[in-house]
Formats: sequence, structure tokens, C-alpha cells
Amino acid sequence: MTTVRHGAQAPARWQLFACGLALFASCLLAASAGAFVSNLPPLFSAALTPDPAAKLPAPTRYLYRGTHTTVMPGIESPLRTRLETTVPAELGDVLAFYRTELGKLGWQEKPDGAVIAAGHVRLAFASPLGPAALELARKDSSTSIHLVQKNAAAASRANIMPEPGQAKLVFSNISGKDAVLTIDAKTVKRAAGTHAVALDLAPGRYSYELSVPDRSATTKTLEILAGDAWELTVGPDGDAWPPLQLY
Repeated sequence: MTTVRHGAQAPARWQLFACGLALFASCLLAASAGAFVSNLPPLFSAALTPDPAAKLPAPTRYLYRGTHTTVMPGIESPLRTRLETTVPAELGDVLAFYRTELGKLGWQEKPDGAVIAAGHVRLAFASPLGPAALELARKDSSTSIHLVQKNAAAASRANIMPEPGQAKLVFSNISGKDAVLTIDAKTVKRAAGTHAVALDLAPGRYSYELSVPDRSATTKTLEILAGDAWELTVGPDGDAWPPLQLY
């Protein structure tokens, strides 16, 4: 019989036997732990659920969210509502979420111009209020969402509804000086304090110039699509404001 004393070493065969027992015990422990963990419910659900407080359908989990509305004086409802949000989810899961939630609201997906790719989605819808569009883009470990809904009745009341196949451009001058807009080989003058004027344009990309006395002219480019309505404004100080999509 071999006695193992404190500070002494056991024979090699006993060391191998002890190591075998330890390895066997650790395997049993790992297997038990794995079975235990697999039976636990997940701490966070991967499912996307709608946020009841959002103006447009949006998941409750998000990294960023912003909602923007375009309004006109005297018109109670927004002409256009835009949702921009980023969620920590796969693009396919986000697409499935929106097809489900928009369908519940009566939005009808339109096949014309639809794009469904690995990293990008663009879909058009007919919503109960008017035309709508959804764009999704995959970036890193998240998906960005751009959802827009137009209100046709509000645009009609505001007199900015484009003719079929056309676009509309509203020119506003709220400065104390006369202002001139040059676009599509047309020159439009608006005196200080006068009402806005609307122009009908074909869809396309346009260069335009806004000028006010004693100030350098502003020259930029604007791309408009059929069914869009945009506004170009000269502000109170005579500066040209960035183009604003009204509808």
C-alpha cells in the first residue's frame, strides 16, 4: 500500500486515475449545465412587436427613432408623415414585421417598382390616406427604416395636389424684399408680402436659382418624382431655405 503524505507525490498510475475521474466529472457537469441552460427561456425575445405609441408602425426595440410631419396653416391633418428609425434586427425580420403590421392597417403592397435585395428593400403601398413607401437598408448589425405616408385629402384641401403624372412646386417669399425663382426656363417673381405661387412640373431633375436684391443668388438642384409636391422658400432674412417636400 502506498501512502500519500502532504508534500509528497503520488505514483504516476494514481495521478492518471485521478485525472480521469476529474475529466469524467467535468464532462458530466458540462452536460448537465448545457441541458439546464437549454431549458431556460431566452432573456430577450428576438421577435419584433409594434409600439402602440408610434404614429406610424414601428418596432418597440430601436436604436434611433424620429417622426416628422409636414403641415400647412389651416389644415388640421399632416400632409405627409415620415418615420425614420434604426432597429437591431435582420432585414428579413423587419420586412416581415412591416408586411404584417401594414396589412393590418389596410395598406396594399404595389408590385410596381418593388426592390427586394439582400441589403436593400423598396416597396410602394396604397394606404387608406394616400400613397406610401417603405425603404429598408441593412447596415452592420442593424436595419434602417424609412416609412412615408401621404394624406391625399389634406393635400387637396391645401391646393398642392399634383396632376396625375406631374409634380408641383410651391414658391414662397416671406422676406421683406422681392424674390425671383428661375427654374425650367421660367422666371417667377414674388413681391414681398404676397401669397405663395404653385408651378406644375414634369418629373425630373432641375437646377434652380433663388435671388433677392443685395444678396448672392442661391443655385441648387432639385429632383422631383411624379406625385410629389415641394416648396422653395425665401426666409425672413432673405436667405433661401432648403427645399421642403410637402407631399
